[in-house]
Amino acid sequence: MFGRVTFHITKRNLVSCAAIAALSVFARVAYGISLFNMAAFILLYFIVKNLEVEWKEAFQVFLAPAAIVLGSALTAWSMQYLLLVEDLRGRLSGQKFFLNICCVLVVYLAVQICMNRVGAACVVAHILLMAFAGVNFFVYEFRGNELTFADVRAFSTGLSVASSYRFSLNAQAMNVILLSALYAAAALKLQMKSRKAWRMRLACLSLASLSVVYVSRETVGTVTETWEQKGTYQNGYLLNFGLGIRDSFIKRPEGYSKEFIDGLEGKYKEGKGEAPSAKRENPVIIAIMNESFADLRTLGNLQTSEPVMPFFDSLSENAVKGYALASVYGSKTPNSEWEFLTGNSMAFLPSGSVAYQQYVEEENAYSLVDALKEEGYACVAMHPYYATGWSRDAIYPMLGFDEMYFLDEFDQSNLMRKYVPDETLYEKMIARFEAAGDEESLFLFGVTMQNHGGYRDAYDNFKTDVRGLNIRYADVNQYLSLARQSDLALEKLITYFSQVDRPVVICFFGDHQPGLNTGFYRKINGKGLSGLSLEELEELFMVPFFIWTNYESESQAVDCTSINYLSTMLLERSGIELPAYNRFLSDLMDAVPAINARAYYSKQYGKYVHFGDGPRDEEEWVEAYRNLQYNGMFDEKEKSKVFFGR
Repeated sequence: MFGRVTFHITKRNLVSCAAIAALSVFARVAYGISLFNMAAFILLYFIVKNLEVEWKEAFQVFLAPAAIVLGSALTAWSMQYLLLVEDLRGRLSGQKFFLNICCVLVVYLAVQICMNRVGAACVVAHILLMAFAGVNFFVYEFRGNELTFADVRAFSTGLSVASSYRFSLNAQAMNVILLSALYAAAALKLQMKSRKAWRMRLACLSLASLSVVYVSRETVGTVTETWEQKGTYQNGYLLNFGLGIRDSFIKRPEGYSKEFIDGLEGKYKEGKGEAPSAKRENPVIIAIMNESFADLRTLGNLQTSEPVMPFFDSLSENAVKGYALASVYGSKTPNSEWEFLTGNSMAFLPSGSVAYQQYVEEENAYSLVDALKEEGYACVAMHPYYATGWSRDAIYPMLGFDEMYFLDEFDQSNLMRKYVPDETLYEKMIARFEAAGDEESLFLFGVTMQNHGGYRDAYDNFKTDVRGLNIRYADVNQYLSLARQSDLALEKLITYFSQVDRPVVICFFGDHQPGLNTGFYRKINGKGLSGLSLEELEELFMVPFFIWTNYESESQAVDCTSINYLSTMLLERSGIELPAYNRFLSDLMDAVPAINARAYYSKQYGKYVHFGDGPRDEEEWVEAYRNLQYNGMFDEKEKSKVFFGR
């Protein structure tokens, strides 16, 4: 009916079958694929390889598209199988899997347009995509994060460290290799070439275009995931990579022009701000971003068995202190880190994006580090966790840090739960301070790990000793107990530096609030995490901060600022002359006191407003900010040397 099928064993086919049989046995012995899979691959490959098929020309009209669609589905499944362990494979929704099939289909159709041979096109497309997935397989093994489009843009950086990696396979990879060999043998039986190539190419181009449009429309609100394997098990790997491509192209702001930037340069290029009349020696500057450190009292009435942060509450002399808006809640720590170091805002980047992994490059990494190095500071970054987390080992050198200390450089004999305690990090910072000569201007930047979520597991090395009295949840109690330990470690740090002779300035802030049991939020605010007003929503993004000096300075209470302003406030408090961009941010802060990815605080309206809904003059300040950030990050040809010169 469809053609003629014969079974024809040849010497050449037997050689191929013997090779696959040997590879299958090797995969069983060396990598532990199942005995069933080993036997199935050997038998099926033998059958498929020795089949001879002659398809009727009339049937080829239906067979060609069926082969491309079914091949796309098999390739999409194979990519997920290769990249995820069993308990994660089921997390991808049916809709997201279908979108991944559409993405694979686009590649299949593109190859078919070029080759006009269905069988060969299926094989080439499958090999290309599986090789691409294989690269991600190794990248994840190396660094614990997936390959993204930003990594492709930073290809040379990846090559510079690739020599230190070891390439190894596992049973999943061997199953995929053998399945691909079987698929290739079957697909090559479909050697059909359309006599009317232009019609086939036009049909393929039309279907590919429809697929792209469909995927684009269905993923308008879907964010790129860049943490560990979330991209693969939430979006599917190929779709997630495509979303990364989409999010890498930041739209030029309306009204953006060289003339607009020139106008801002004219206003800020003269001088560096007001320097102190009697400038003291450069102080030691310390910035600490404390993981998930938050004051849950900002959400409502929370009564606890003992005070959670008594030292933080008591700190008042020589301190600017209050609450700052973060742009993230519960996760994506590096976005707060990026906002603090650069003075930029996540407000002008796609929702869900991670600036460190998607947008930071050597050319656009102007930051607080640059300002301090201009003043002769040695800049040191410390983070007691893996160097590859959020690509910090690549980002910190781009930002200009002279020294970096990660997990391997920390004492791990006294972990709290499974993380290095705040106190251990602070001891490392103190040791680096003590090793500095009296003439060394020193900037220490630390990112803690102690309070990292989740909070539901029990640990032999950690006791929950602070509890909610009116709202009781085990994870909330564990978090409160961790925050109490952070406060104790902070007291030791401040006590130490209050007694040193050199001037010291310490900036301390939380990166985001913790993600806790949803029932906790329903009890504390009466609504939970949905149906909140903008004002109530922004309460979830409030984190405590202070900037303290060990010498006499004016104390100030700040009801609300935002993390992007803290580095400018730190420079001002340290007596460092402000560079042009920080002077702009200082003026912006007067007009727009707080801004995050969701809204900003309008002084004129006395409330938070969405972008575009505020008073005209405040909106003009926000747009100027958007334009300057775009110039510094994305306008390679016309980037301002006044604001972002390195």
